Amino acid sequence: MAQHRLLTGKVVLATHNKGKLVEMRELMAPYGIELVSAGELGLPEPEEDGYMFSENAAIKAVAACKASGLPALSDDSGLCVDALDGAPGLFSANWAGPGKDFGPAMARVLAELAKRGATTPEQRRAHFTSALVIAWPDGHQELFEGRVFGTIVDAPRGTGGFGYNPIFQPDGYPETFAEMTTTVKSGADEALSHRARAFAQLAAACLRKPA
Repeated sequence: MAQHRLLTGKVVLATHNKGKLVEMRELMAPYGIELVSAGELGLPEPEEDGYMFSENAAIKAVAACKASGLPALSDDSGLCVDALDGAPGLFSANWAGPGKDFGPAMARVLAELAKRGATTPEQRRAHFTSALVIAWPDGHQELFEGRVFGTIVDAPRGTGGFGYNPIFQPDGYPETFAEMTTTVKSGADEALSHRARAFAQLAAACLRKPA
């Protein structure tokens, strides 16, 4: 297993997604990391042609690292619905179209479930996956993955977060992700969101709080 490396100073978050930047800045805040996004730096978005979340995360992290000369962190994540053979999966963002409008994307998920007669919670099982990759300018990379399991609700609920959050209800909670605060999702005691779970592993391995 590769030796973990400490992440310090200025880091590029390889995303143009403002919601993802807000969430990651909150997670990074205690560690003294200055997080700037690829979108803020005007960096181009590379083609994500990997076959796994981890591959797409690495593609984005390496591209941002090379373009900026700084360590880069990337998340590739998606919603995988069992009854839809794991879709939208790697294509979670694509379902939202070029304008990243997740309203139609959520409607598509619900419509596809309806076609299959998936009406009970047991028939609407799903999970979110997040792969976090850090890439350093010398080529070193590290990968951390997190998952959270739950069900797809009948209609979108809540306005918090982004993406498919309004239709995903995690196991053990009455609210959807969009009805929860980021504090609950990142959890001081136990990380709940897939991204927070992956980040908890990253933090333990690569981050230290300032003295």
